[in-house]
Amino acid sequence: MSVEVEARGLTKHFGEVVAVEGLSFAVGPGTVTGFLGPNGAGKTTTLRMLLGLVTPTAGVALVNGVPYRRLPDPTGTVGAVLEASGFHPARTARNHLRTVATVAGIPATRVDEVLELVGLGGDGDRRVGGYSLGMRQRLELARALLGDPSVLVLDEPANGLDPQGIAWMRGFLRWFAAQGRVVLVSSHLLAEASQTVDRVIILAAGRVVADGPLADMLRGATTTVRLRSPEASRLAAVLEAAAADGGAGNLSVSLQGDTVVAQGTTPEVVGPIVARNGVIVYEMTSSGESLEQLFFQLTEGSAAAGHPFSKPAGATPAGGPGAPWDPPGTGAGDGAGEGQR
Repeated sequence: MSVEVEARGLTKHFGEVVAVEGLSFAVGPGTVTGFLGPNGAGKTTTLRMLLGLVTPTAGVALVNGVPYRRLPDPTGTVGAVLEASGFHPARTARNHLRTVATVAGIPATRVDEVLELVGLGGDGDRRVGGYSLGMRQRLELARALLGDPSVLVLDEPANGLDPQGIAWMRGFLRWFAAQGRVVLVSSHLLAEASQTVDRVIILAAGRVVADGPLADMLRGATTTVRLRSPEASRLAAVLEAAAADGGAGNLSVSLQGDTVVAQGTTPEVVGPIVARNGVIVYEMTSSGESLEQLFFQLTEGSAAAGHPFSKPAGATPAGGPGAPWDPPGTGAGDGAGEGQR
């Protein structure tokens, strides 16, 4: 059965403070979905409502069509890491997980499986007090995986990790999603998110300001084309004329020495115009808007109304997570989870 995580009109007020307002989205299997926003955007509050830890003021958060508290097997359906748990420093990782498994009614054999899965198989008998931050983060992930869940919800999993730890986490999430499972990851680390997720839901001030496949979202963002030419002035005039005639989209043209900078267009649009007018061009390059630029545009509200993904899509994403990863990994980066309200 296909698993889906969904929010319908999800709202949470803490007194006069509006933490989340009218969130609606659906997250399906096979894709790593990034839940992005600046600190204070409402990401952690939304995830806590999803897991039944916070009661919504209005709306509902659903897993497989029912609230988390009504799931017949919550541990086997959702694995989550929202914040660092209290580890007893004198207890070994294996014993810590055995305690959790016993309480949840999970066979003890699963403990060794998850330790291997997160790359801690050789460190299971070490005391947690001697673990690095990155190893503790992997141990938290192992705990979330004990029930072999079909949904994985992580709050800032790469925050503070070193490059090795980030690469491991990225590969693990892609592998997990490739098994046909749901991965929902909150983050404000945009550079890392752009290399990890397939779809993004961007929050600002408790509201969804963008929702869609990352590749399509960036394709819909601003693109700049730079053309170096010995006829730069003539080229600029040609492009301005094409824009005025409606044949080059909503572009703006500026001249920088022998280079013409055309913003808001693509090489596929500019190239034929250049060819038709017989303008000599030595070089043409393009640069799409980065996730960081798009993020700041949307969260500052300057582009939210006009961006093609500015309205919540509310649909299960299409597409897969790319090449699967072969677990378990090795090494451990230092890091600690960080949540925001």
